Amino acid sequence: MVKIAPSMLACDFTKMGSEIRRITQAGADWIHLDVMDGHFVPNISFGPGIIAALRNETPACFDVHLMVSRPLDFVPAMAKAGANLITFHVESESPVEETLRAIHEAGCDAGLVLKPGTPAQAVRDWLPLCEVVLVMTVEPGFGGQAFMEGMLEKIEKIKQWAPQVLLEVDGGINPQTGAMCIEKGADVLVAGTNIFRAPDAKEAIKALKQPVKA
Repeated sequence: MVKIAPSMLACDFTKMGSEIRRITQAGADWIHLDVMDGHFVPNISFGPGIIAALRNETPACFDVHLMVSRPLDFVPAMAKAGANLITFHVESESPVEETLRAIHEAGCDAGLVLKPGTPAQAVRDWLPLCEVVLVMTVEPGFGGQAFMEGMLEKIEKIKQWAPQVLLEVDGGINPQTGAMCIEKGADVLVAGTNIFRAPDAKEAIKALKQPVKA
């Protein structure tokens, strides 16, 4: 069954500890943590200090998405903070293979991320070194954007090339768009507002895991 990774970017930042406990109890499989440097994307989120503090609140997999210009520089701190999986953008400045190997050497699973405008081909050579590929279905950096259906072909193509790699999708995910992604091969759905702003987070997660097709 598909895994659900609520994005902490959409939580109430004034009570992150209770928020992460709430969604863990509601059935979250992974916790998605977007790390932004204010350069690769225009805004700034949170760093290793907050991630380390949150690590004490849940046993769930910490899925750290580095939206930063030089991800290689961030790997040691994120691994020490408690990341289980670290993904970074193929469009970033750090050498791809060196960064993937550094993540593995730090004891974490590794993956690549694709912006909407980046073709699937950009990650093909690196798939043997990846546990995960994250396909962005919105422009990275801001929550609450509309899902880009044109990214579905990218999901399908990467899954055909590397069925052993987990396909993660982030951006505009709800039960309807989630169903489209699952149909194309998605294994992990990242959802923010759809879970954190739902009247019942448990029901919201359940709906994403067992979506009704549009």
